[in-house]
Amino acid sequence: MKLAPRAHVDPFIVMDVLREANRLEEAGRSIVHMEVGQPATPAPQTAKAALRAGLDTGALGYTEGLGLPKLRAGIAELYDKWYGLDLDPARVIVTSGSSGAFVLAFTALFDAGAKVGVCEPGYPSYRSILKALSLQPVGLPTTHDQGHRLQPQALANADVAGAIVASPNNPTGTMLDRDALADLIDAMGQRAFISDEIYHGLEWGARAVSALEITDEVYIINSFSKYFSMTGWRVGWMVVPEDHVRVMERLAQNLFICAPHASQLAAIGALEGHEELQANRSVYEGNRAILMKGLAEAGFTQIAPPDGAFYIYADVGHLTDDSRALADEILQTAGVAVTPGLDFDPKRGARTLRFSYAGSREDMIEGVARLKDFMASRS
Repeated sequence: MKLAPRAHVDPFIVMDVLREANRLEEAGRSIVHMEVGQPATPAPQTAKAALRAGLDTGALGYTEGLGLPKLRAGIAELYDKWYGLDLDPARVIVTSGSSGAFVLAFTALFDAGAKVGVCEPGYPSYRSILKALSLQPVGLPTTHDQGHRLQPQALANADVAGAIVASPNNPTGTMLDRDALADLIDAMGQRAFISDEIYHGLEWGARAVSALEITDEVYIINSFSKYFSMTGWRVGWMVVPEDHVRVMERLAQNLFICAPHASQLAAIGALEGHEELQANRSVYEGNRAILMKGLAEAGFTQIAPPDGAFYIYADVGHLTDDSRALADEILQTAGVAVTPGLDFDPKRGARTLRFSYAGSREDMIEGVARLKDFMASRS
């Protein structure tokens, strides 16, 4: 059978790196994982306890398409705790991870063929999901000297129907303050603005600003994957304008029916795990310090210091014009898995690497030591 052109999306290179790293581990190699943005910390105990209680009380079936009312209310309370916002739980849509939220948002907001702005460097699945939905991603380049922060004029001048912006950003970890975020929203005018806030809660200075603090006329996407350490549970959420809720409900019902019931129960518990989650956060903050110092000592010096998330994005143009080959050399020689920048920036990513510090403290120390030895062997 013939495949539709929209099925031919780019590979998610980080998953290719992970596959090769896993193959080497199965063959007996010791590998330090700095490629995937997956917390080494487990789901909080409160999440596990909530799931156990749910399993003991009855069958887990379909939930409402918008999610369990108790979870939606809990997420709304989170906006009061984090941002001081009085959010109506009716505007919260629980999704199958943030990926499900992207599908729902792009489907609701854009007609087939529409152009949608995405930051470069930025999360690669934005582009692939857009292409799979017969939409056209339009790259909006950011630069190292501006801290890889998108500038308002780039949005104002872009021929796009809308844009998705992440703060903190993946892969750079850089963040927008309130004024910068407000300027971007203002530059979009009446066009759609989607704010990816999946790394909120993981900030290393000023707290992250939600676009909801600026206007209700935005789509917010978040997830339990990062701060809540629940990647494999596949539960996320959206906040949408009040008059979009019923449209989103119909789409969610038909595309996904609902997010996994078991994961929703665990998410309710996770919202009560503040002390454990803050302890996890301190692990990543310490890891960040180890990598910022260790990478510079190894020779990876061209870095925009990350404000949040758990990534460091390094310019390695002094080492290579083929970041995929360099990443493979580091993996095969040093036993450290890192991600080529081509995943995040198809035009300039051949000269960059992303290092994730979401792993354990021990792995970060070992990984830095191996990278120093690797770089010394090349000099």
